[in-house]
Amino acid sequence: MGAAELADEVGFEKVSVSALARRFGVKDASLYSHVRGLEELRTRLALHAGGELIDEIAEAVAGRAGKDALVAFAGAYRAYALRHPGRYAATQIRIDQALIADSAALRRTAEITYGMLRAYGLREPDLTDAVRLLRSTFHGYCVLESTGGFGADRSVQASWDKAVDALHLALTHWPRETNGHD
Repeated sequence: MGAAELADEVGFEKVSVSALARRFGVKDASLYSHVRGLEELRTRLALHAGGELIDEIAEAVAGRAGKDALVAFAGAYRAYALRHPGRYAATQIRIDQALIADSAALRRTAEITYGMLRAYGLREPDLTDAVRLLRSTFHGYCVLESTGGFGADRSVQASWDKAVDALHLALTHWPRETNGHD
């Protein structure tokens, strides 16, 4: 997908119909027969990148459970975010709920993520809370790493490994919801 390559080269925020048209050497109007505008272009890019990301995660976690699955999941997530910064940024945009329901890749993301977390014995509403913890931890770490936000002498990989170990402990000892309410 040309927009995905462009996003990795120039940054997701700089992806536009005009920039993509220039990349292909066509007039902007030529692309409007394929996309209605910037919002649709970015949404398609987000869905495409989300599909790529979950494919890599699924391959990494296949046949694993518990901590092994978490380590594989986290590693695949981080590798994708660092290798494809523009595509990864696209996966963070808010997408219309109707499009999410129609997206096989996004349904697969939920299935794989929730499946991994069920190995920790989590059920709703704890599953949702755990997903939010993992996503915010992985995302924050990847953003800080990609922008040079870790200045200490300690290895960034060693800190990542400790963070994933800490997440495993948190998931193993998750404070279970007892009454289904806050």
